[in-house]
Amino acid sequence: MKNSLFLFIIFFNSFVHAQSLNQKIENAYKSFESDPQLRFASSSLTVLNGENGTLIFSKNGNLGLASASTLKTITSATAYHILGKDFTWETTLGYSGSISSNGILNGDVIITGGGDPSLGSDRYDNSQSELLLKKWTDDLTKAGIKSIKGRIIADDRLFGTETMPGGWTWQDMGNYYGAGLSSLTWRENQFEMFFKPGKIGEAAELLRTDPEMSYLKIVNEVKTGAAGTGDNVYAYSAPFSTIIYLRGTYGIDLKKAIAASVPDPAYDLAYRLQNKLKQSDIPVENGIVTSRELSLRSKPLMPLTKVISVHKSPALDQIVYHFNQKSINLFGEHLVKTIAWKEGKDITINQGVKLMKEFWSKKIGVDPSSMNIYDGSGLSPANRITTATMAKILQTLPKESWFDNYYNSLPLYNNIKMKSGSISDVIAYAGYHTSASGTPLVFSFIVNNYDGSSSAVRQKMYRVLNALK
Repeated sequence: MKNSLFLFIIFFNSFVHAQSLNQKIENAYKSFESDPQLRFASSSLTVLNGENGTLIFSKNGNLGLASASTLKTITSATAYHILGKDFTWETTLGYSGSISSNGILNGDVIITGGGDPSLGSDRYDNSQSELLLKKWTDDLTKAGIKSIKGRIIADDRLFGTETMPGGWTWQDMGNYYGAGLSSLTWRENQFEMFFKPGKIGEAAELLRTDPEMSYLKIVNEVKTGAAGTGDNVYAYSAPFSTIIYLRGTYGIDLKKAIAASVPDPAYDLAYRLQNKLKQSDIPVENGIVTSRELSLRSKPLMPLTKVISVHKSPALDQIVYHFNQKSINLFGEHLVKTIAWKEGKDITINQGVKLMKEFWSKKIGVDPSSMNIYDGSGLSPANRITTATMAKILQTLPKESWFDNYYNSLPLYNNIKMKSGSISDVIAYAGYHTSASGTPLVFSFIVNNYDGSSSAVRQKMYRVLNALK
């Protein structure tokens, strides 16, 4: 009898708390919806009990909305499930042909890409570009190569020529956050540009790039903007192009580098290795080429005679950490293509996205139609997903052995562990929080087509999320 009474008290207290929390969130959301900035907007919020999945609050939970980078929470969770937290990518250095007694390689040096998103990235100690170039130069020297009669070939065949999702916009794809992927991604496929502003309305001079990009034609049409206008510089270039147009304005008081995407990262890698070998007095007689270029010329890629060294990427959990913390779109598309590759399917972004949807449909029964997505990063404005589906997926993750690593990858905003997302007229948050009473909560909150200041909308969304505290 006492046990029954005790259980009833616990149940009653939990019910009362859930009701009060629901009311608190509902009141905050009503106030949010009535704000003038949301007059023509679409918004949705779903909050679940993180322990048992019970619905605490939902408004427009089944409305498909553009999610921006909160989609990364699902991509990274899928990668953990399918690839495993210890998964790594490999890049090999080798050669075709043979080495003569006097150190002449009668063949090609070949770098074979394995889809590593971190190759040459400064975020990881063992993957930094200068370290790798020096190591590869030393490896070739130790192999007895003093001169290369052939070429340096960047073998970028694995991921094909599809470098980015079809839904990405022209304004995004030339900039660092819209960098396309390659099976030989290099330095996160970006470079920096340094400007000197002139008079307001007149040209802003492009002083230099880092690293130097002399093989590209950069057409600078950037003007100097007024003080306080900041960075409004956009780079326009297509995949594998050798021309980049720069447009927009650079604030007269701005002092920062502007990053653009590298149109052909595999070529850039071969170019950097050739320069490094030249510094070590190892000439490359016939220059550099990618396997894509060889294919266009109907030229064969000779098989490797010997693999000299294999570079292994950091583990998946380290990739996911920066993917979510720094919202690196490039990493998301690598994960999507890698999922397709490892599942034995066509290595395309569409196939990888399809596998993601199928995975969650089979695992927890979400309707695939609630995930109308086109990429793994959330950059495409065509993506649509419901907050109900996103919250349901996130709610299943804490029981996984890798959840602590996943949780740590989420940034902290407004003292809440959550991934943010923003593209044009879209702001979103998704993550985890524990209420003051100790109830674990999972939520997804998306707003599309708001009016006016994005920073003001963020603060208003924070006020709604404060109801979870």
